[in-house]
Amino acid sequence: MHRFKIFLVAFIFLVAFLLFHFYASAQKLYYPDSVWLHKKPEELRMSAQAVDSAVSFALRNESKTDYDLRIANLKAYANEPAYRMLGPMKERGKPAGLIIKNGYIVAEWGDANRVDMTFSATKSYLSTVAGLALDARLIKTIDDKVAAYVTDEKFEGGHNAKITWRHLLTQSSDWSGCLFDVCDWADRPPKTGGIDNWRNRKLNEPGTVFKYNDVRVNLTAYALLQVWRKPLPMVLKEKLMDPIGASTTWRWYGYENSFVNVDGLMMQSVSGGGHFGGGLFINTFDQARFGLLFCRKGKWKEQQLISSQWTDAVHQSSFANKSYGLMWWTNAENHLGNVSKNIYAAEGFGGNFVVVDSEDDLVIVARWLEPSKIGEMIQIVVNSLQKK
Repeated sequence: MHRFKIFLVAFIFLVAFLLFHFYASAQKLYYPDSVWLHKKPEELRMSAQAVDSAVSFALRNESKTDYDLRIANLKAYANEPAYRMLGPMKERGKPAGLIIKNGYIVAEWGDANRVDMTFSATKSYLSTVAGLALDARLIKTIDDKVAAYVTDEKFEGGHNAKITWRHLLTQSSDWSGCLFDVCDWADRPPKTGGIDNWRNRKLNEPGTVFKYNDVRVNLTAYALLQVWRKPLPMVLKEKLMDPIGASTTWRWYGYENSFVNVDGLMMQSVSGGGHFGGGLFINTFDQARFGLLFCRKGKWKEQQLISSQWTDAVHQSSFANKSYGLMWWTNAENHLGNVSKNIYAAEGFGGNFVVVDSEDDLVIVARWLEPSKIGEMIQIVVNSLQKK
């Protein structure tokens, strides 16, 4: 009888041990290695029909943007005085995209390996470099004045000296000046008035008015270059893109005239988009890995590559624009459709999107989707989830 009790206790412990390890293994999050595994939608409690509908929707609603992106830029910014392209450009591809659920690919369309311009989705990568600077304590807080870190004339004067990192990252600084031969007033000027009106406008108090302005975004990149003291593409590669297994095909460009002297070395200050050319050139798979990192709150396998405090902060509404966080678009005002307010996205001209839904462990990357259709696209994918 005594031996039977010992056997029974041992058996119970063995079963408990096996169940624990089975449960732990089942709960372990999947991250892609060099090979990215696919799963059928139904394996992840998604409607296969709805997922197919999402792919068909993306293919039917191709961006109307000209394939020759030089022509597209010239059309889009024809109102800007002396507009010219200062960085590299390339023709765009056809629609492409990925739907990632629980880390697995459940849908893929187009050429996901093609490296394409991503325009203002670059801003979310730039924001990430600022988050890494905070994690490294190179910047103490984003409410610090930038003039405490960048000591040249760019942040001098009664107005510009007030500007904080938060103002730059929320595009509400109203910085006044010129950078790399382009002035702030010449970037997306009002449709009425002329140069004298634009130059002599009344400045808004930093933090109060949102204005999409690539000169000021490029200023953010310039300021972060002064903090890191090395090219930002190197920072991004070493700190994030290599650890998440991104390819070696992505490039982050500045302009032909954006080289600056840092500690005796000439370094290119990169641009935050393709407004004047340049910006991030990247394939769809690498975009999806970046999106998955944010979906998992900055953690990749066992490494916390960027703090969860940062990944939470980027999609909090800013004072000047509830639909905009720290260079990521929020859904506070249904900018991304009638879905969870916690979904957020990186967005670029021509229909480049990286959509992050941490609640559902879901990432959507859509390239060259007609921009007005992104809300419908997200809605179809979210509706495919068969929640308990």
